[in-house]
Amino acid sequence: ETSIGETDDNFVCATLDWWPTEKCNYNQCPWGKAGLLNLDLKKKGLINAIKAFNPLRIKVGGSLQDQVVYGVGGVKNCPNFMKNEDSLFGFSQGCLPMERWDELNKIFNQTGVKVTFGLNALLGRNRSQIEKGLWVGDWKSQNARDFMKYTISKGYKVDSYEFVKELHPDPKTQPKVLGPSGYYDEKWFNSFLEVSGHDVVDGVTHHIYNLGPGDDPNMITKIQDPSYLNQVAQTYKGVLNIVNKFKPQSGAWVSESGGALHGGAKDLSPTFADGFWYLDQLGMASTYNHKVFCRQTLIGGNYALLNTTTSIPNPDYYGALLWHRLMGSTVLAVTQESNPNLRVYAHCAKKKPGISIIFINLSKDSSFNVTLSNYEHQSRNSRSTDVAKPEFRGSKDREEYHLAALAGNIQGQIVLLNDVPMVPTETFDIPTMEPKLVNASTPISIAAHSIVYVTIRDFQAPACA
Repeated sequence: ETSIGETDDNFVCATLDWWPTEKCNYNQCPWGKAGLLNLDLKKKGLINAIKAFNPLRIKVGGSLQDQVVYGVGGVKNCPNFMKNEDSLFGFSQGCLPMERWDELNKIFNQTGVKVTFGLNALLGRNRSQIEKGLWVGDWKSQNARDFMKYTISKGYKVDSYEFVKELHPDPKTQPKVLGPSGYYDEKWFNSFLEVSGHDVVDGVTHHIYNLGPGDDPNMITKIQDPSYLNQVAQTYKGVLNIVNKFKPQSGAWVSESGGALHGGAKDLSPTFADGFWYLDQLGMASTYNHKVFCRQTLIGGNYALLNTTTSIPNPDYYGALLWHRLMGSTVLAVTQESNPNLRVYAHCAKKKPGISIIFINLSKDSSFNVTLSNYEHQSRNSRSTDVAKPEFRGSKDREEYHLAALAGNIQGQIVLLNDVPMVPTETFDIPTMEPKLVNASTPISIAAHSIVYVTIRDFQAPACA
């Protein structure tokens, strides 16, 4: 088993967004009070869901981040976002009061969050009259500097800022700088990195919304189609090439991905079926050596990991938590020849020893019995050959986590783990997620429309030694 990539230890990441309650798409308004300025930060369910990751990486940002002024320094009045059809994304400039930033940091600190902050990169700049999508003029960086100074003076820890390198007093704790964000475009990403140079950008960030508009009635078919899911690999390849060319130290990040655009898909994003897309993306992004994958959103919109009003976890939350707990940062090469509907990704186990594998079965009627072999890649005199090892026979019990939809309804919102429905306890605690121990001499059995994590403690992969 050779290593083909290395992720950050906190690869699974979720976003908090600026959208106000009035943000609507497709005749519905799925944000409620889940924006950065109006979310109730005392919700027990929210706090426990973050704590369970111990730690969770959270990216603070979203489309409106370039219209946020920070209420510090020379900024005297600090208004909320107002609906305004003429401005970018349909809202006026808004403001983050420092009292609110204090409250956010209180919960970040209390729950042990690793923070990535998307900075306003457009303050003082105007839309170009000549070229659509281009912003011209000088960036007024004073407000961002004042904001960073305030943040440092309070001792708040920001792990990275998306988009701008500012002077930071202590190089040891200096946050990383990420950019350019937005959708991958070869010309734009190349020129961005050429202009900003090696020493400015620590990590290359891009967004993924490969399921398209949230109201697409055909999405449930797309999400179960392996050839559709494979298309986005081209984007990952392109970003990886750029990273290999410019070698930023923090590599490539997906800094925002909701799957479906404009708040997500009401009947799909919060359901079991979304895991066919999401967990496959976690696997694919790691295979292409991406360090972090930020899910839009932790809370807010239809694509949230937590229900926007109740904070009760949606199925993808549990899939993400298992990934975070089981899949280590070293990515292994794995192939499966039998059927394109069975997706498989393997990593070294998070807690040594052994390996962890995720199987995603997109098929609604085929189940699979899987046996493993350890291939060793040998190169002798310029000819490289794969030598098949006999079938792997372990002696320790395997640890298996089988995720399936309640009553087989993949568009339902209840996920079963080893046949037990995952629902928070009375006190809003995240339920315990214990593996089922399975005799090592049996094949791994993967039911139709299920997602299975397996940890094999006595599988010797050289890359995991």
